[in-house]
Amino acid sequence: MMIFEAKHALSFSKLEQWALTDTGTMRLLLACALGGVIGLDREYHHKASGVRTNLLICFASALFTYLSPLIAGELSTSKGQIASNIVQGVGFLGAGLILHNRNRISGLTSAATVFAVAAVGMTCGAGLYLPAAFATLLILLALEAVGALETFTNLKLQSRIYEVRGPDSDAMYLSVLQAMDTEQRRLEPVDRDNLAGMARLSFIVIATRSGHRRLTALLMKGSGIERVLTFRSWEEE
Repeated sequence: MMIFEAKHALSFSKLEQWALTDTGTMRLLLACALGGVIGLDREYHHKASGVRTNLLICFASALFTYLSPLIAGELSTSKGQIASNIVQGVGFLGAGLILHNRNRISGLTSAATVFAVAAVGMTCGAGLYLPAAFATLLILLALEAVGALETFTNLKLQSRIYEVRGPDSDAMYLSVLQAMDTEQRRLEPVDRDNLAGMARLSFIVIATRSGHRRLTALLMKGSGIERVLTFRSWEEE
């Protein structure tokens, strides 16, 4: 009983000392900064996990990691027990970012980013400043440079919303169907509407960058189509 009380008295004493030192403060501030930087990148790309989400995940991971050995106490053999549950908690959060829409799964990159941000936070909480900063740099390179390389090498599939306009809805629909047949693609459900005598057809196509270029060129030559517009889909990861 005396050992138990002494152990926890020592733990709470250290928690009080932390408020008087800058060690824990620096770790938490760095976690907020690194998480915020990654969040800015996700915010720029209009993702669900933006600045606040990534900042708080990184901060919470750092705080749990820092407190885990302090709460366990010097005599404990499970100083990482609290920190070990971070992965499970982040797993549930990441699962909420993954969406399955029709035949496409989106949100995988956002979910993976959440895992990486939590790891950066744990690294900050452990006081490993340089590894945390280097890991953040690698995450940004993976999100931006690797993504750009995938697009440049025509490997990445991109989801685009197509909108064709013209006076005759049926003629445009037939032209769209012929263009999709030429590209050997299945035409997804098409939305039709009319406004002031102008018909409009909207549909989603998933293809590489060169595939979108070919399809756009075919649609421009289609009978009854006066204009072809493309928009980035919110589902694109």
